[in-house]
Amino acid sequence: MTTISGPRPETYTAPAAAGDARILIVGAGLAGLFLALRLAPRPCTIISPAPLGQAASSAWAQGGLAAALHPLDSPDQHAADTVVAGAGLVDPAIAKLIAEDGPVRVRDLIELGVPFDRTPDGQLALSLEAAHSHPRVARVAGDLAGKAIMGALTAAVKAADHIQIIEHARAVGLIQDEKGQVAGAILKDAKGRTSTFTSPETVLCTGGSGGLFRVTTNPPQARGDALAMAWSIGAVIADPEFVQFHPTAMDVGLDPSPLATEALRGEGAILVGKDGAAFMSRYHPQAELAPRDEVARAIHTELSEGRKVFLDTRDAIGEHIQDHFPTVFAACMAAGIDPRQATIPVAPAMHYHMGGILSDTWGRSSLNGLSVCGECSSTGAHGANRLASNSLLEAVVMSARIADRLRDSELKPAGESRGDLPADIPDEALQDLRHHMANKCGVVRDASGLTAVLDEIERLEQAHGPARTLVAARLIASGALAREESRGGHFRSDFPDAHPDPARTFMSKDAHPVSILEPVS
Repeated sequence: MTTISGPRPETYTAPAAAGDARILIVGAGLAGLFLALRLAPRPCTIISPAPLGQAASSAWAQGGLAAALHPLDSPDQHAADTVVAGAGLVDPAIAKLIAEDGPVRVRDLIELGVPFDRTPDGQLALSLEAAHSHPRVARVAGDLAGKAIMGALTAAVKAADHIQIIEHARAVGLIQDEKGQVAGAILKDAKGRTSTFTSPETVLCTGGSGGLFRVTTNPPQARGDALAMAWSIGAVIADPEFVQFHPTAMDVGLDPSPLATEALRGEGAILVGKDGAAFMSRYHPQAELAPRDEVARAIHTELSEGRKVFLDTRDAIGEHIQDHFPTVFAACMAAGIDPRQATIPVAPAMHYHMGGILSDTWGRSSLNGLSVCGECSSTGAHGANRLASNSLLEAVVMSARIADRLRDSELKPAGESRGDLPADIPDEALQDLRHHMANKCGVVRDASGLTAVLDEIERLEQAHGPARTLVAARLIASGALAREESRGGHFRSDFPDAHPDPARTFMSKDAHPVSILEPVS
């Protein structure tokens, strides 16, 4: 028997019986689909808020998947680049594990039908992106990697007998038994009806938190739900303050913002002012190929001083943009910009959440019965600043490891359980929250602004209760206020220097309400 407390709309029966031994996968992006396929023949169920393959950040990924596949490259070099980009907070063991598993996971995707770009002699065509020491990003048709990977995985999942799919539903809470073991999830369908799905193992693969910010490249539904649900039942959250702002979202007034992939700068595109003059060399010796946080802050500075910023692809890519970067080209043309003849207006946008639910090397959270994978997790792979195209890599490597752990495990069903169902906030309150998060918890932060954000979250909670969006936003802002230094994607104008001793942030509902900082081993 499962008990749900809190406001409860009309209920319905989910397409799986209580006590079902199926593994529950919440989320249908790359991590969730690859995990489900790797679990075969173990039965599992995927919860997807939209038709399979849609509304997932994975499908929007333009750059590709990083792996040491070039003859002159190696996993050790890839791991070293990952550690450097992470600004002192990457776990070297995790970086090594992911880099070593990367090449075989790319081959797995090829076997599933992903048509990665090839050179004339049939080898994988690998691209160079910022902060990589070698070309190692496998792409599809220039900027269609995410779409192609998701297309191949969606077809394979639909054909798999061991996978059940529940579409047009989302998890809104987690349930636990009397011993604290996670026993499944509370689901809500498109009509607002709730049900419970019990499972001996629940895997959260719900994506990131971009929808908490006014300007984002993420699907609007990505609002940190997994962090909020896991936090609310006692899971440890790690590094929530570390948010990566992609420097070159197209500034064309759309929500979410179309992305001008970093691969464009890898191919030689430059950032210019309205007068056409390049400016990045004033901010960093690597200019356009500087780490993302450096480029984002440079553009933020230009914009805050009243100077518009544009990406110029005309000389470096020219007419080839239509064929090499079809997603970017289509987005530009839809906005009335022909990138073969004009520059593209750009601005930083919330793109990726490095923080998340703490995970070990096998994808286990701090709670029995709960695993995490993909952007909602925090493995220690990304540190303070994710290396470009490492997100898809981490998703396939960790989902494979979770599958290897669970495939033949003897999982015990949970006992009688209960869960909380917090109310949602209305759209007007959500937009108010997004405005505050973007303006005061964005590319550049300070104590005054972060305190104002937390005050606004408190006001909204007083009015609407502890909604998931408010819990997730509080975790990010609280971590940012507690970290009195600048490191990677987290920049404090009132603490512009990095602390000499790098330390991760760990938050637990049962510990200090703000954060616990512990040195990286």
